[in-house]
Amino acid sequence: MDMSLSTKSIKELSLLIKNREIQVIELMHAMLQKINKMNDALNAFITINPEAEAIAHEMDRQLALGNGEGALFGIPIGVKDMVYTRGMRTTMGSKIYEHFVPEKDAEVVKRLKYAGAIMIGKTNTHQFAYGPTGDRSYFGPMRHPYDTTKMAGGSSGGSASSVTAGLCSGSIGTDTSGSIRIPSAFCGLVGMKATNGSVPVDGVHPLSETLDCVGPMTKNVADNAILLDVLKGNHVGNPFDSHMTDDITDLTVGIPHPFFLDDINEEVEANFRKVKGLLRRAGVKVYDIHIPDVDKMLDAQKIIIAYESYQVHEENVNRFPDDWDPEVKERIEKSVQTKEAYTEALKRKYTFKEIFRTAMKDVDALVTPTISIPTPDIDQRVIHHSIGDGEKVTADVRSSITRLTAPTNIIGLPSLTLPTGLSNAGLPIGTQLIGKENDEAVLYQIGRVLEMQGVGE
Repeated sequence: MDMSLSTKSIKELSLLIKNREIQVIELMHAMLQKINKMNDALNAFITINPEAEAIAHEMDRQLALGNGEGALFGIPIGVKDMVYTRGMRTTMGSKIYEHFVPEKDAEVVKRLKYAGAIMIGKTNTHQFAYGPTGDRSYFGPMRHPYDTTKMAGGSSGGSASSVTAGLCSGSIGTDTSGSIRIPSAFCGLVGMKATNGSVPVDGVHPLSETLDCVGPMTKNVADNAILLDVLKGNHVGNPFDSHMTDDITDLTVGIPHPFFLDDINEEVEANFRKVKGLLRRAGVKVYDIHIPDVDKMLDAQKIIIAYESYQVHEENVNRFPDDWDPEVKERIEKSVQTKEAYTEALKRKYTFKEIFRTAMKDVDALVTPTISIPTPDIDQRVIHHSIGDGEKVTADVRSSITRLTAPTNIIGLPSLTLPTGLSNAGLPIGTQLIGKENDEAVLYQIGRVLEMQGVGE
């Protein structure tokens, strides 16, 4: 068994499969063997697809007949357990849905299957995706693949941990306040929250219907672009990937002030300074820009998610009061908001979008840290750390984790995180790129050039 297959990229594996240098079943066995070896420690998967091997055998038969189209043909992909999969249980990380088996696939799963992907299993999630730490699932906490005492991040922590550990070639997560980008940043992955509404959420259990997004989590930028193309409905080609170039000297990026660089841990800030220097050396023009009222955007985002999540979960909180993680239940019960406050927050979305459009009129993208603190321990809720000027501060873990990611959920802009270094403890640090509506290609282009410079090492 060639276990090195589990470390290869989607692009590499696709070429090996299509050139008949490896069999799909060979790749599947390598992944399943690694899951058997590592999943008890990581708790990344809740359910393994019992049909995965049979599907792999059938794909090899199709290849022998000269078939095998699709950008993801034979590639094992994990699916967050908020996303419905026909005939395979979908638990939402909860006791309430422990045995729920959907009758239909979510639209994104249909698109993955059409592109030839094999759903290898369902990845663990913070219960009902309502938490950024990834340590509140009915099935136990998701653990960091570098250090199992550390959180993998949430809510898509199982997706992140599984890809980093090589248990699947890529995974699908959901993102309402940063739940793709947060675990991707913690675990050293590339994660994309595309423009709101550009990837369908049909068949995804809702948390906050106006904020929820679905997106890819991968080892590198090119793989992320391939997956996003499929999720957007382009099943064969990969235009994001094919249009990326190594020359970004015609691009301009903005460093937004204030807010995005306030109260940043000193290790995160040092890493961000390095990234700015690398961008300048790559020929990118880097400017400081002013974006007001981001704190108000964050406040409005919290009102929207609180109101909408309560509407989703009110009935189950009342029907099954004992079947909740206490922390998640407390968040739901405290989520009661007036209809007036919610309506006002929705109205303000358009004002906030215009603020960003105005601020970004002369730049192609924004660059910020992804998370303001290093990776916390599992169950840690308060962190004591030093910010950029050496001042010692105490901060709430959950608020610190979502602070820099949540604003783009309310304004709907695409946001990409990629690994750009390591903390003193040897854990990944991420950088976030924010683009204009439907301009994911620019983010991939910038991310690829940073990746080529080895920033994540």
